[in-house]
Amino acid sequence: MSRVGHLPVEIPEKVEVSLDGSIITVKGPKGELTEEFSPRLNIEIDDELVISRISDSNQDKALHGLTRSSIINMIEGVTEGYQKKLELNGVGYRALKKGSKLELQVGYSHPVVIEPEEGISFEVDGSEITVKGIDKQLVGQVAANIRAVRKPEPYNGKGIKYADERIRRKEGKTA
Repeated sequence: MSRVGHLPVEIPEKVEVSLDGSIITVKGPKGELTEEFSPRLNIEIDDELVISRISDSNQDKALHGLTRSSIINMIEGVTEGYQKKLELNGVGYRALKKGSKLELQVGYSHPVVIEPEEGISFEVDGSEITVKGIDKQLVGQVAANIRAVRKPEPYNGKGIKYADERIRRKEGKTA
């Protein structure tokens, strides 16, 4: 039984939530997000948003809590937004912002250029990159794509890592 799914979702004053069948649109000060959810769930909007499921199958139970969490993430995204911070570690590793694009020099013979997806912006401050946006999933995916350009390696610690990530270091060869 989903204990999370049964709780009602409070809608802040500055957020407008509309429902069209199984498509939910959330509008707020930072933008608008639209997502389609499973038609196997009943979503009702009054002063607060209430989600109920049709049956007690395992799939419906899983979707129940997931849907509620996704709607809360949409509401938080259009009010506050999301951001992920990445750090560059390594001699000569640097990031530059050229227009809206991000250019990384991380030890390859050529710079790696990353174009932002719609709704994503980059900020560069020295060796720190900040990925900002209103869609939590998209911000996390873009940050993961940047990290995948040069993952941190365990011997010297060089690479791109999340700001709160801790790299487990390995001991090198002994003579």
